[in-house]
Amino acid sequence: MLNYAVIVAGGRGLRMGGDVPKQFLPVGGVPILIRTLTTFHETDNDLRLILVLPHDQQAYWRQLCEEYHFVVPHQIADGGETRFHSVKNGLDLIPDDADGVVGVHDGVRPFVSAEVIRRCYDAAREHGAVVPVVPVVETVRQLLPEGDSLTVNRSLYRLVQTPQAFRIALLKEACRQPYQPQFTDDASVVEELGYRIALVEGNRENIKITTPSDIQYAEFLCK
Repeated sequence: MLNYAVIVAGGRGLRMGGDVPKQFLPVGGVPILIRTLTTFHETDNDLRLILVLPHDQQAYWRQLCEEYHFVVPHQIADGGETRFHSVKNGLDLIPDDADGVVGVHDGVRPFVSAEVIRRCYDAAREHGAVVPVVPVVETVRQLLPEGDSLTVNRSLYRLVQTPQAFRIALLKEACRQPYQPQFTDDASVVEELGYRIALVEGNRENIKITTPSDIQYAEFLCK
C-alpha cells in the first residue's frame, strides 16, 4: 500500500506584495515550499510527493531546488483554475487502482507537525476522510441578514487545517464531480457525495502563510 501527499501551491501571493509568489519566500533562510516538502518527507520517507504548481512557476522552482540543493523526490503537476482543479490535476498522477491514503496540504503551511501528519493518515485509513482542526479561542459573532449580529457558542466550532487525508479511491471519486463554488476545501468536495468527515487534533503552529505579518510570525517559529 502506497500513500501520497498532494502539496498544493497554486497561489500568486498577491496579498503578500512583491513579485515573488509567497510559496517561494524564504523563512529562516529556506523557501517556504522546500520546508513544507521536507517536513512530509522526513515524517515518512516512503510517502510519494506530488507538488502542484502553476506551469509558469515550475522553472523557477527547479532553479530554487538547485540553489538550495533540494533533492527530495517529487512529481510536479500543473496548477488549475481553482484549488479543486489543482487537486484534481495532482490526483491524476496517482494510479486509479492505488490502495492507500492521500493527504492534500497547503504548500504555505510549513509548520505542520509530524504528529499531525501521522494522525491524519492513520485516521483516514480507519474513517476514509479526515481533517485536522484546532479550537476557536476568540469570541465569534454571526452576521445576520438584517445587518445585526450575535455572539455564537465558540465551543461548537473548529478551525480547519491541512493535510486533509482521504482514501485515494474516495477522493478520486469526489473529484469527478463538476466544480461548485462551495468547494472551499477538499473535505467539502467529499461531503458533497454524502460522506462523513472525521476530525483529529491539529497543531496551532500550522499556520497558512498569507500576509507579511504571517512571515514575521513564521520567522519567530523558526527561532
